Amino acid sequence: MKRNPFGRVMVVYIIKCLIAAAICWGLYKAFPRWHLLWSIISVLLVLAPDWDNSIALPMMRIKANTAGALVGLGCFFLPFGQLFSLLAGVALTIIICTLLFPSSTRSALAALVIVLMQETGEPAFSYALQRIFAVILGCLVGLAITLIFFGGRKLLEHRSLKDGTPGLEASR
Repeated sequence: MKRNPFGRVMVVYIIKCLIAAAICWGLYKAFPRWHLLWSIISVLLVLAPDWDNSIALPMMRIKANTAGALVGLGCFFLPFGQLFSLLAGVALTIIICTLLFPSSTRSALAALVIVLMQETGEPAFSYALQRIFAVILGCLVGLAITLIFFGGRKLLEHRSLKDGTPGLEASR
């Protein structure tokens, strides 16, 4: 299915992503010690462009992101090097997502990498916890934006049905 990048659904998706990224950026700037930059990646992975999946898909991605983040935290404690821990985490995340969240494996893998990989010095557990917090914060912002836009859409549909206008479906 080819999408029109300037169609109403894509424009709304762009607006949702811009608002969500701006909120997470603001939180990152307001609380620099908490490494909330990672919430931007998480929120953009959670949001979905389709109205049809506007609640179900983000919820599935939130669950998958949380699973990936928790697998990353668990792999942090493996008595192996970072590469083996990463590979074990990738395999475990794929297995979990195949069983529980098949449409959200890539999102979960991104959360795994955000939590597990640390680029400076010895990996620190406190950084892993901060990154889990950032991933979950991004998921919550994405959920809030999704619910606000979904509620707004339902309100517009209800109003258009009451006054006899063609409604949102006609403008897709």
